[in-house]
This record gives sequence, structure tokens and C-alpha cells, in this order.
Amino acid sequence: MSSPALQAAIFAAGAVVGGGITALIASKRQRPADVPGTLPSSTPALSTVPPPLLELGSRGNAQITSAASIAPLAATVLKYGNPGPIADLIVRKAYVAAYDRRLRHPAWTAEHLTLASLGKSALLPPSPTEEAGDRNKSSFVEDQSIPVPFQAKLQDYFRSGYDRGHMVPAADAKFSQDAMNETFLLSNIAPQVGEGFNRHYWAYLEEWCRRLTSSFADVYVFTVPLYLPHRDPDGKWRVTHEVIGSPPNVAVPTHFAKVILTSKPSSPSRPDILELATGAFVLPNAPIPDDTPLEKFAMPVDAVERAAGLTLFSEAVKSASKHICKSTRCEVIVRRFDDAKKRPEMRRAISAP
Repeated sequence: MSSPALQAAIFAAGAVVGGGITALIASKRQRPADVPGTLPSSTPALSTVPPPLLELGSRGNAQITSAASIAPLAATVLKYGNPGPIADLIVRKAYVAAYDRRLRHPAWTAEHLTLASLGKSALLPPSPTEEAGDRNKSSFVEDQSIPVPFQAKLQDYFRSGYDRGHMVPAADAKFSQDAMNETFLLSNIAPQVGEGFNRHYWAYLEEWCRRLTSSFADVYVFTVPLYLPHRDPDGKWRVTHEVIGSPPNVAVPTHFAKVILTSKPSSPSRPDILELATGAFVLPNAPIPDDTPLEKFAMPVDAVERAAGLTLFSEAVKSASKHICKSTRCEVIVRRFDDAKKRPEMRRAISAP
């Protein structure tokens, strides 16, 4: 799908009404210096007052029911429990995520990357008492914290033709073996095309996100599976996607997005004022040539939010931010480890024109 068509698809998908998810970055209006570096210490409780209902009055006129009369109705209708939908909130050592029970993969994952979290800080060396993560010691496992009827199973991926694609990369959790093991839970996995995508261009993008920590103090990364429409020959837009497993229940996303927010002190004299940058990249779940410029996949953050039904950043954060490609070079480095020994010239940078 070409870039203009892809953007049109994202905006078409965003027309679907969605409830959204509370932003992990503070949603109230703030100055750039007030953007928090951690999750809020407390979150407001969900309102227990249901929305008003339109009903007919005694004279046949339309009237809005009062909150007092709605509450008993909700208690009666939902006497045996609220059916949902429920997004299971997952809090791990290296990431936070929401699991989509219907699609059986994450609705989104969120990370906070720093030089320290990646074990690259000279000021904060890794803890000598904690074992560093080794990918060879990790294995894919089913997440027992998810209710059994909604769990993704190892068998679902067997001979499916898709890789078990990490939403939070294992390489982002090298600071401990436990943290790395948690990235191999199937609640952090979605089906991805292997050759040309998960094992190649997607991996280059993940590595680019880690490299941002050398230029920015804080790097926040959201990974979002997407289901975007395409235009059929009859001119109508439709969403079609594969489902794997037996019975088939694990959905295969059509696209994946990486949405980035970076911050750093605006100057040594004013470390309390942050310089922000944001960006979003939407990639098709398909083989991508190594020489494709990363900026080809750049999309507005708003478009990704509408397509996914999420609120990732507040309007204050968006308005105070530069585009990430104006703050740093948006390029990936091709590292084909599978044939690097045969063709060392494969290691090269891909820059936007």
C-alpha cells in the first residue's frame, strides 16, 4: 500500500467510534516541563454514574432520565456481571501493556527507554546482584494471568506461517533475566511476517528506537497493532485480516505502529524545561525492502490514535512537540545477522532522501 493510500486508510479506520484508553502520558494541559517521566501515582476512578437515557414521558414527550433512576436500572441489567469489553492491564518489569481478549494479542504496549534501562549508562552501571538477560535462556510461554478462554496458545502459532513477533523487544529488557523472560509471554506477542519484516525491517526499527537514548534523556515507545482498511475494486473500503490457530482465534494485524515521544533538557542552564519530540511510523505486516526510507512510513500521531481508538498523548504534549525527524535522523541501520559474515557490506545506513 502506497504512503498516500496508507494515510487514507488510517483516516478511514479512525472514523470508527472508539472509547479510547487513558493516556500514560498525563492528559491534562501542561507546560513542557511538567510532562511526567513516570506513570501517575494515582488514577481517577471510573465514574459509576451511567450516561443519561432518552425515554418517553407520560405525555409522549421525549425526556432525559435522571441519574438516580438510571443507577437502579444498571444494577438490575448487570446483576450477574458486566460483560466488558475488558482490556487486561499488564504491568511487567520492562513495560506496561493492555491485552485484547478478542484479538488475543496486545492492544498496545508502552516502554520507557533510557541509557540506564538498556544498561548503557556510565553513571548507573547494571546491578552486580542481578543476572543480565540472555535471550538463549528465554522461551515463549502462554500467559497464565490471562483468563484461559482468552489466552493465546503456543499451538496457535504452530505451522501458521507467522513469527511470534515481540511487541516489546527482548533486547529492550536486557537488564535482568526475569524482565527478558516477560517479553516472551504470548500476551506480548502478535503474528508477524518473518522474512523481510519481523527478522529484518521491524528489527531495524526497534534498534533505531534504542539508539534514540543516545540523543535523548527519555524515550517513550508505544507499539500498536492495527487493522487498516483497503479499497476494493468496487471503490468501497473494507478491513480484512487473517486469523490463525485451531480453532482460529488469534488475529493477524494488517499493520504495526511505533509511536515515539522523546524528551531532553532544552539547555544546560534550564534542565527543568524539556524539549519534546513525537513521531509515528506505520508499517505493513509484509516484507519491506531494506532500502526503504524510514520516513516513508511516517504518519501523524493523531491518525494512529484515531485508527486504534487510543489516546496516546495529550493535545498539550502534541502542540509542544517537534516532529522526531526534525530532532534527529530518522534512519534505520540494516544488520542482517544471518548473512553478515558472507556480505559485510550489508551493514549500511538507510536515510530519507
